[in-house]
Parts: sequence; C-alpha cells; structure tokens
Amino acid sequence: MRTDLNIQYNHLERGILNFYRDPKEFEGSQKAADVMRDFGVDRRVVSADEVVQIEPALAPHRNSIVGGDFTADDESGDAYLFTSSLAKLAEEKGVEFRFSTRITRIISEHGHASSVEVINADGSYDSIKGDAFVVALGSFTPQLMRPLGVPCLIYPTKGYSATFQIKNKDLAPTVSLTDSSHKVVFSRLGDTLRMAGTAELSGYSRTLNPVRCRAMSDLAQDLFPEALDFNDVKYWSGLRPSTPSNVPLIGPTRLPNLYLNTGHGTLGWTMGPGSGRALADIISGKKPEPTFPFIGI
Repeated sequence: MRTDLNIQYNHLERGILNFYRDPKEFEGSQKAADVMRDFGVDRRVVSADEVVQIEPALAPHRNSIVGGDFTADDESGDAYLFTSSLAKLAEEKGVEFRFSTRITRIISEHGHASSVEVINADGSYDSIKGDAFVVALGSFTPQLMRPLGVPCLIYPTKGYSATFQIKNKDLAPTVSLTDSSHKVVFSRLGDTLRMAGTAELSGYSRTLNPVRCRAMSDLAQDLFPEALDFNDVKYWSGLRPSTPSNVPLIGPTRLPNLYLNTGHGTLGWTMGPGSGRALADIISGKKPEPTFPFIGI
C-alpha cells in the first residue's frame, strides 16, 4: 500500500527490539521467538551486548539488560497520519465519509439489516440504507449489536500514550523498542518519541489518570534523560477493543448482510489492512487468503 499510494506517515523500517531486565522473562521470550519463527516470522534472540549494538541509546542501561529479541522486518509509523491520508485517497475514489456523526441503531427487516439511523453533525436525523453493512466500531461495537441479538464479547481496555519532543537526536532511539518489564513501547515519529502502554479497566471513560501519566514520563526520563523535552509532553488515552481470546471478530453475523470487523485489541493498525481485505473477500463471496477462524454468529 505504501508503494502504490505513496502515503507519508513517518514510517521506519528498522525493526522492533524487545529488551528484558528479568532473566526469567528473557528465558520465556526465547520460547515465544521459537513459535514466531515456526510461523515464518524471523524473531532473533539477541544478547545484552547485541541489544546495545542494535540501539545505542540503551547503552547507559547495559548493566540492567539481560537480553532481547529483534524482529528486523517489523516497522513502525504514525497511524493517524496513515489513516488520514488513506481517507483522503478514498474520497478521491468516491468514498463518502460522515465525520462527527453518531450512529444510534441498526434497523433490521425480514432478517436483514436494512438501514442505519444516525444523528448528523448539525443535530439532524438521518437514515442510511445499504446493501451490506460492516460494523467496525472497536470498543463501541457491542452497543449496536446487543439489540440485534448478535453476541459480541468485547470490553474496552484503556491504553495510554505520551509523546515527547526530541531535543537531542543523537541520544534518542531510532529503533522501535519494547520494555518488557514495564509493558511499554517506544516509537520514533519524526521529531518526536511516542511511548504507549498500560491496560486500565475503567469502562468507557477516557479520562487521563495523572498517576499513570506521571509514571510514563518518569520511565522515559529514566531511559532517555538527555534526549527528550519533558516540559513538552502530550498525553492521550484510547479504548482498545479486547476480546477474551485476543482474537478479533471478523466475518458475517446471523443477519446475512451484516458483518463485523472489530476486537483487534492492541493490534488494530497492524491487522487492519489484512482484516479489511479478508472481509472484502467474504462480502464478495470469495474465500479469504489467510487461514483464520472467521466468525459466523
């Protein structure tokens, strides 16, 4: 898609490096790396010295790192820039987007979805008819499915991010990092460094917990004290649509023209293009390429 569409989104093709400070976690990671390799993902177990060679910004912490694993083919980038650019290209192809529009319910008639009731940005009511409907509303999907009797086991898991301006590029990481001990990730996005993590079960509230925000800043300052501007940080929270199995719900429902594409947890952007393509095949009556437990509920 990047080659065909020329989308610019601060992407990096420098791999993703997981580093470990606990010997038991490092030992467990080697088993996980074996499983990934069995599925064709080249995840390489590396020593503590190799961790620092791959990402020199971690050199001051060499003594606390016991090892890591590195997937050279992994990439990173700004999901917001990517999806915004993709939406503009889709509009040029004739797609109509209705932003700031609230969906109130899906109307079913004779066992089929017939229309969607919405409240437009100006407060007016509208009804949108269609031949097929895809519900891809993340954590908010169950609210629309429940009145239709369609089971949808998804719960919102709040995640946080903190984005820092980089003040010393030579000391900031250039490889995407995962600190396994604290369950946070770091990604270089142009002149900023974004860290993300945590899993807070607090319903649908996106209120920022100042204690969690402070903890993220403290960890970033501990790892990269001279690289970032800690007086210029932007905090954000989002609701990950989590399923009990961590496997997304992709496929048809008991209403033949109503489909789900939701429940991707922490991997929405990672799996977005693939799940979208597979669902397009399903709607078109084709067999999707990947072997996957596509739903039929």
